[in-house]
Amino acid sequence: MLTRVVPSSKGPDHNAEGTTVARVRPGVDARTTVARRALLLAAVLPALLAGCTVGPSDRPAVLARDGSPRPTTETPREETPLPPLGTQSGDQVPWSDCGQRVRRALDTPRRRDAGTMRYSCATIDSTLDAPSLPGRGMLRISVLKAESGGGDKIPLLVVNDIDGEPGTVFAARLAAQLPEDVLEQFAIIGFDRRGTGNSNPIDCVPPGARGKLLGFDPAATDLDPLFDAARGAGQECALILKNQQGALDTWRTAGDLDEIRRQLGAPFLHVLARGEGSRVVQAYAQRFTDKLGRVVLDGTPDPSQQAQTVLAERAAGAEATLDVFARDCRSRDCPLGDDPRGTVSRVLDMPHQRGLPPGIAARAILHGLGEPDRWPALAKAIAAAKDGDIRSLAEFLGPMDPNNPYPSVLDATLATTCNDTRTRLAPQRIAELADDWRQQHPVFGGLLAQRLVWCSQWPVRREPVADPAMRGAPPVLVVSTAADPRTPELGTKRTAQQMPSSVRIGWEGAGHGAVGRSDCVTKHVGEFLVDGTVPSQGVTCPS
Repeated sequence: MLTRVVPSSKGPDHNAEGTTVARVRPGVDARTTVARRALLLAAVLPALLAGCTVGPSDRPAVLARDGSPRPTTETPREETPLPPLGTQSGDQVPWSDCGQRVRRALDTPRRRDAGTMRYSCATIDSTLDAPSLPGRGMLRISVLKAESGGGDKIPLLVVNDIDGEPGTVFAARLAAQLPEDVLEQFAIIGFDRRGTGNSNPIDCVPPGARGKLLGFDPAATDLDPLFDAARGAGQECALILKNQQGALDTWRTAGDLDEIRRQLGAPFLHVLARGEGSRVVQAYAQRFTDKLGRVVLDGTPDPSQQAQTVLAERAAGAEATLDVFARDCRSRDCPLGDDPRGTVSRVLDMPHQRGLPPGIAARAILHGLGEPDRWPALAKAIAAAKDGDIRSLAEFLGPMDPNNPYPSVLDATLATTCNDTRTRLAPQRIAELADDWRQQHPVFGGLLAQRLVWCSQWPVRREPVADPAMRGAPPVLVVSTAADPRTPELGTKRTAQQMPSSVRIGWEGAGHGAVGRSDCVTKHVGEFLVDGTVPSQGVTCPS
């Protein structure tokens, strides 16, 4: 089925028909204490010139060994009042019950029976706002509301990583992990980010290129086949998406977030973002500063605009999380023996002989490291793969798996990631970085270096990127996790240092995201959201 987005008039860079066409898969539609405190620390293809380096220096930043951010990046503190929760009025969203469907989508709920939650779903219209057609076009955004108990609730929007599960499913899952006092005050609102789930999901990467991008061997030194796959993906997506191609980014997703807030009748945006989803909120803060309410960022990417810096840090964070996983496994009846890390490395050398491409196996393990409650199952899956049974490990690939119940997020991840950065490196430089990262981060360095190839054939962003400092924002609660394979603690600390109104809580645990995993962190977050209680700077929660 083709969904055609027709702007009201043709812009200067319109295509032959003045339209945007995207392949869409059919699917499910998808009081107050005012705290004033002094707070501390606080963007055929132009890039096809494969031999050119575009953007700032590609020299990777030196990561501090002790995990402490550099004091030179500190932004002067600001004192900004935390706004009241406000009163919701005039909810215009056409909600309908979707409880049965949502419960089928959830696995074993945590903290409460999912049967006690009420789920409503809807779709709303938002503006496409492509670079060549500013303020024009339309797309559909799938939204979900999860609430418990009676009475009117204040909306609390949640934002997931672009390469995570659909935001509506993420919101339903997170609602089951939040404390009762939060659910007494708030209705949890999730949305599928543009291009994902049931929000005009894009499907533009050819199957052959998709398999190569996901399965390419992280140990391979010849990256030419990967560049060919990236070129094929970029060319096909340009043909299919047309002017929609540049509209898939966090800046415009922030516009969707405000459209949801407006249709909910909420005077302020109260929001909890996980991981890369924090970038959507950072863009929102720059576009709609006066609408910001209570903001929680549960892990944030490094604020650097150089993709190689962010990815190198992710590789280091993934290796550190693997070490914690190995220690945890040894503390139990570990099926991976006395050297779990060594077993992982051996398994990654085997899958191509067993029917599972090495890149798929590495991505599955990386995804599993972000979910510590599933670590025992991950250890068993790795052990089974060592013995030739790859089925359990393949299941850990998660939303990237083309066989998962939702449209694969690879296409939207590729588009959003590449549209959010100006970094385009020459093939030789990428090969050098990949060799270096494989030495420093032997399990995940080569895998994450491949992300630099993914964007090498994508148009270079010409618009400014959002300022991560969120200047003018009220107090922002930033949560860092000691061993996070996707948004490492060091990057989160650096982001917090650049934010004048941030207050950071550190969790000494492991996994991607602390809210709902750490009782201590969840308690502080709940008090901040419900009562406006801003914790002390640098609070540390035990693992």
